Amino acid sequence: MTDTVFVLNGPNLNLLGTREPDIYGSTTLDDIGAALTDRAAELGLGIDMRQSNHEGHLVDWIHEAAASGAKAILLNAGAYTHTSVALHDAIKSVKVPVIEVHLSNPHARETFRHKSYVGMAAKATIAGFGAQSYVLALEATTRL
Repeated sequence: MTDTVFVLNGPNLNLLGTREPDIYGSTTLDDIGAALTDRAAELGLGIDMRQSNHEGHLVDWIHEAAASGAKAILLNAGAYTHTSVALHDAIKSVKVPVIEVHLSNPHARETFRHKSYVGMAAKATIAGFGAQSYVLALEATTRL
């Protein structure tokens, strides 16, 4: 049986590749998914990748990941990173480790991005490496 890593993506990440490429790059979410699938296969892992612009979907998926026995969750909560007590509480309510992922470095951006409710509950954060942040986070799950 293959260990599964849930990769959960929040609002506006469906627009990667066209949204502010000077900040987020030109790689699409589908490109990231393909890279993760390839790397996961090399690591003997499975990927369950999802995206939603709705906070409640992300909360439900965190619960689902825990109920299904997922190895880990990679979570790029987008703007909800900085606003969502609900995501914070969902992460705290499950035993599955969560790694917060960001394409850019939030601390090098606007001050409102410096506070992370997700990061306060997550096991770790990987940020600032563009699309490679996801691959680095996936590789880190092998050390959990």
